[in-house]
Amino acid sequence: MKDRTILVVEDDQKIRNLLRNVFEDEGARVIEAQTGAEVMRVIADRPVSLVTLDLHLGADNGIDIARQIRTVSQVPIIMVTGKDDVIDRVVGLEVGADDYITKPFHVREVIARVRSVLRRSCPLTSTIQTQAAKGDAHFRFDGMTAFPDRLELIDRENAPCELTSGDFKLLNVFLKRPKRVLSRDQLMDLTGGVEWSPLDRSIDNQVARLRKKIERDPSNPRLIKTVRGIGYTFASDVKAIQPSAESVKSA
Repeated sequence: MKDRTILVVEDDQKIRNLLRNVFEDEGARVIEAQTGAEVMRVIADRPVSLVTLDLHLGADNGIDIARQIRTVSQVPIIMVTGKDDVIDRVVGLEVGADDYITKPFHVREVIARVRSVLRRSCPLTSTIQTQAAKGDAHFRFDGMTAFPDRLELIDRENAPCELTSGDFKLLNVFLKRPKRVLSRDQLMDLTGGVEWSPLDRSIDNQVARLRKKIERDPSNPRLIKTVRGIGYTFASDVKAIQPSAESVKSA
């Protein structure tokens, strides 16, 4: 559980505090949410390792929130239900939840179930090691790994980060040219976009979307930095790894 990010979705302050303390004691980072809108905003803005989701959130329905999460992410979900909510548990599992915890719960049970779900979703034999062993060329930067041929990005939690093809094209341009200042015109050309004009904000919008997915703090970007009046630069160190001759032959 250490260094994982857990999103606690609960409208009861006491339970939120309890779960926060439990997870932080195990070395996890905790984000709290009380509504469906807050949940979707967090999921869109940053990598999350696991969600604990209370099914009864006042105006919001936990089942509906689970459905919304599953339209954009495969992050593990553990439902928190009442003792007699058998139907809710069944429906929750059917819409994609990974496990459930019944109130009132014991702290040790919570820890055990979270660890179990994390092990199943993020096995110790990492996706990065598996793909690299296949001889895939890839880039490593700031705890993340990008596989251009597969259009795949593995985040700092060793989980797939969902990028659009446009996001990945832009990321690939930056990874191949780290620490170089690139104008908006160059970025538009290198990503295969149309000719850029000073009033065109499409590159800026695309950079903003990419920042939300790869920056540790999108409001204070450290990877993609703005160069005032010119464009952007990718400020992180990037390690490009090419497949060995042996791996290419065996592929």
